[in-house]
Amino acid sequence: MNKLNRKFTVAPMLDWTDRHCRYFHRLLTKKSVLYTEMVTTGALLHGDPERHLRFNREEHPVALQLGGSEPQEMAACARLAASYGYDEININVGCPSERVQKGAFGACLMAEPDLIAECVSTMQAAVNIPVTVKNRIGIDDQDDYAGLHHFVNTVSQAGCQTFIIHARKAWLKGLSPKENREIPPLRYELVYEIKQAFPHLEIIINGGITTLEQCQQHLQYVDGVMVGREAYHNPWLLAQVDSAIYGVDDPFQDRKVVLEAFLTYVQEQQAAGVALNHMSRHILGLFQGMPGARAFRRLISENAHKQNAGVELLRDAAKKIA
Repeated sequence: MNKLNRKFTVAPMLDWTDRHCRYFHRLLTKKSVLYTEMVTTGALLHGDPERHLRFNREEHPVALQLGGSEPQEMAACARLAASYGYDEININVGCPSERVQKGAFGACLMAEPDLIAECVSTMQAAVNIPVTVKNRIGIDDQDDYAGLHHFVNTVSQAGCQTFIIHARKAWLKGLSPKENREIPPLRYELVYEIKQAFPHLEIIINGGITTLEQCQQHLQYVDGVMVGREAYHNPWLLAQVDSAIYGVDDPFQDRKVVLEAFLTYVQEQQAAGVALNHMSRHILGLFQGMPGARAFRRLISENAHKQNAGVELLRDAAKKIA
């Protein structure tokens, strides 16, 4: 089984981390492991797997995040993912939305470690790529540490070696998904304790991490960090990951050079029928913090959807940067 280096990973983010976003992120960091948006078993088994699963080979290492809880369906989707060439399959046990609960996956499954364990063992019997779990520290009134310890213990005994732990509880009643990312307090120390209790497991911490300095602090206690929104809104953060976290040269030193590299991809995709705004929305934060960044964003946001918009629009927008 291939060994992925998950010291730094970019979180699965619904409606955001599509294949165009991941291609852009891969330009910025060659080392990080990238995750797809969550894809449900239903979407793959009863929908259009090609639409959900295709990716560019440059994206490797790339993991599919899967939402579901029926072991045989999860195994069938795992086989699909392996056939497409994904490097890992990650089970979503963290998403708190009501839509997700109705589908019997996401954070509500924190209450069903035996079921997740069965999913893991069934999937691992079906494929020879790693099956990992992304979970919360708990849900609702679960006892904080004991519940998390029981969950990790049960699921790891089924063969899961890697847990990505969002260091917040999920409140399934009364909080929206957005509130669930912000209101429950971050309890990093619980994730550190899990690593101490299970030194043989790979434990990755997630939640509220916004700087590479914070990443380096966490890495003193756990095996890896997962960054979500900050990596999306301020993607230049990713351009320092390879040197700061992995100790190798960063691919780019100049944001405009990154943009030019992405424009080659944009032209190829437009020729294949992809609309510009499906790609350009992912680069709006590239110049965050620089003079002219707002004008850059505005020009793209207001024009990328237009019929004839192409790479010249993005070049014109870049001229707004001082």
